[in-house]
Amino acid sequence: MSDPSTENEFPEPVYETDEPILYDVKEGIASIRMNRPRYNNAQNNQMTYALDEAFQKAVADDDVKVIILRGEGKHFSAGHDIGTPGRDHHLSQERKTLWYDHANKPGGEFQYVKEQEVYLGMCRRWRDIPKPTIAMVQGACIAGGLMLAWICDLIIASDDAFFADPVVRMGIPGVEYFAHPFELNPRIAKEFLFLGERMSAERAYQMGMLNRVVARDQLEAETYAIAERMAGMPRLGLALTKQAVNHIEDLQGKRTGMDAVFGMHHFAHAHNSLISTDKLGGFDAKSMADSQRQKDQK
Repeated sequence: MSDPSTENEFPEPVYETDEPILYDVKEGIASIRMNRPRYNNAQNNQMTYALDEAFQKAVADDDVKVIILRGEGKHFSAGHDIGTPGRDHHLSQERKTLWYDHANKPGGEFQYVKEQEVYLGMCRRWRDIPKPTIAMVQGACIAGGLMLAWICDLIIASDDAFFADPVVRMGIPGVEYFAHPFELNPRIAKEFLFLGERMSAERAYQMGMLNRVVARDQLEAETYAIAERMAGMPRLGLALTKQAVNHIEDLQGKRTGMDAVFGMHHFAHAHNSLISTDKLGGFDAKSMADSQRQKDQK
């Protein structure tokens, strides 16, 4: 049986598409496209689990040497789905990690178990994919969108791309896959989180978060040209090189730090629920977007 509190909190989802992820392979390059442009590729469970299936398909295909993650439409990803008709985080799925089902659990266990699977767990799985991954980013890359870009080995962005993690205004210390001090200088990471402001592609490149910044109309050509050059390398050499760099990051504390902040993240959810009866501090998709616009206009 499901937890009655979650049934009351979430209506049944209405999906705008049966294909939240589009997948194709050409000349050794797998293209994985997030396909919810109407909602700026907000991440519901339908999309997230389809994304995992696409990554698994690319890993299993020996003809695939490089994987490109991209978003259909104007924006790469506006982050976790906190308000579309397709919001479905209360529903069970065929789980991909060894955490148990969240959907029928009470209280904080519901959220903690769900985010161990869908956010922290899946992002770690995708980061460790033994093939090079490239995020092709245009427009918004916000909060949960950062997590999808950050798990990739390279990030190629258009000059109109922007990046933000505004969830501190919810009282939450950043998104679940807390890689901020590794993607940015620690002092810049604090500014990024404390202010919640948009970071331009140019500044993100200066901070070392991006590999290339190109004009919007050149983004696809540049990204695929880089992927083609990488696809000419030996498969095992690519896999071992990726494993080596990821291992050094973990020795520097990336994984253990992420575990600690994940606990803080869920303490924030619990605190919000106690003082406002809402784990997101009273924010929904519209109010978060409005607050972001007001902040950026100042």
